[in-house]
Amino acid sequence: MQRNMIETVLGAVVLLVAAVFVWFAYTNASLRTSSGYEVRAKFDRVGDLKEGADVKLSGIKVGSVAGQSLDPKTYQAVVRMIIVPDVKLPKDTAAEVSSEGLMGGSYVSLSPGAESKTIEPGGEITITQGAVNLVDLIGKAMFSSKGGLDEELGPKPK
Repeated sequence: MQRNMIETVLGAVVLLVAAVFVWFAYTNASLRTSSGYEVRAKFDRVGDLKEGADVKLSGIKVGSVAGQSLDPKTYQAVVRMIIVPDVKLPKDTAAEVSSEGLMGGSYVSLSPGAESKTIEPGGEITITQGAVNLVDLIGKAMFSSKGGLDEELGPKPK
């Protein structure tokens, strides 16, 4: 009888720890649905951008990627983003697919413009820059015949 009671208490503790772990993972993994308004942007290349990735403005998370699709006419990647309601993006906002580093994931970086009119819910960011392929860039730097990236970046300052 004593052994059954210990096993029962131990099982309850394991279930409690598992429940706390699931709650912690849920609250910190951005699995919750975001509230806000939707905007779209078309990119030539999105790299490894995933659904749920951050959308940042000045390094601050202001939304998340809600989905991706392919435009059948232009063959561009269409990225749908949910932006928090209190952030109003100017019409001339620029979007760029950026990387958190060599081993980090991708996110969408927004640069606000100066226009007074804002993007309406369901609107589109028209100024975009796709993801840079780091492997190609490193390959060009290593195997270029004349000075690596100098041709791409321009002359060195004197």
